Amino acid sequence: MFHKYLKLVLAVGVTVLAVLQFIDENIGNGILLLLLAGIFVFLYFKNEILLLAFLQMRKQNMEGTAKWLDKIKKPEMALITSQQAYFYYLQAILLAQKNMTQSEKLFKKALGIGLRMSHDIAMAKLNLAGIAMSKRRKREATTLLNEAKKLDKHGMLTDQIKMMKDQMKKM
Repeated sequence: MFHKYLKLVLAVGVTVLAVLQFIDENIGNGILLLLLAGIFVFLYFKNEILLLAFLQMRKQNMEGTAKWLDKIKKPEMALITSQQAYFYYLQAILLAQKNMTQSEKLFKKALGIGLRMSHDIAMAKLNLAGIAMSKRRKREATTLLNEAKKLDKHGMLTDQIKMMKDQMKKM
């Protein structure tokens, strides 16, 4: 796991080597080195560990997701701000079944830092509504459900929102 700024330093160094290769008329080597520098820049914006954790989450392998997330020791040092939000978001999803209080804190932290995609924000708010409902905070749960419904533009969470509202009526 590289520090986030080390990736940029490596990208700049490889780009300098690519320019030197172009000057020496080794065009093929220069192009290859530019592609390598592009990989370092890509990995700065899309952390490799988070990509692998999301892949495990997509396969419904929660243990694998937790294993990959445990490799990130200091998220403030290793990840850019938006990546930190998704790190806490994944951690909160993993903790949702075990420790709801800690999960609630992590969801709020992820929302505070700023998740980028509206369906991720809707999912976080839906989970927060479920936690609030289980803690008998009906007004907060209603507010969060309404916000999640507004953010769910593609209708992916419609069934879950409807189910939550039905459960709230029973409370």
